Amino acid sequence: MKRTGILNAELSGALATLGHTDLLLVVDAGFPIPRTAHRVDLAIAEDLPKLTTVLDLIAAELIVEGVVVAEDVETNNEPLAGWLRQRFADAPLSTRPHAEMLGGLAHEAKVVVRTGAFNPWGNVGLVCGVDVPRWFDEPGVVVPDYYRDRL
Repeated sequence: MKRTGILNAELSGALATLGHTDLLLVVDAGFPIPRTAHRVDLAIAEDLPKLTTVLDLIAAELIVEGVVVAEDVETNNEPLAGWLRQRFADAPLSTRPHAEMLGGLAHEAKVVVRTGAFNPWGNVGLVCGVDVPRWFDEPGVVVPDYYRDRL
């Protein structure tokens, strides 16, 4: 048995498939997940599990270099926007139109994780990154300018 971290076998396995620049969506209970998506359905009942609980557990296992939400989150769901800014302080937060989150972005995601969240615009994209200090730790390897601030 695993000692710590995510115990759900399907979610743990899906996270292990992610690489640099892959997109993972963690979505609310009502999100229209594309039929072709790798769907990990964790929803049990209303707010079980909560969106922030799942995001927090995933963030502990992934390196996140970007966060994407619907524009409406910034204007209409400040509690979620504030939580995301705090939890992912080292990753830039970008916004997209709500329709794009439900459509084009959903089709780009390598994995879509459905929570039980009843949270308006509770759909969050996580762009996977790399552990810069570990990737650029060999003598003679030059760190690109765009990664220098992560050392």
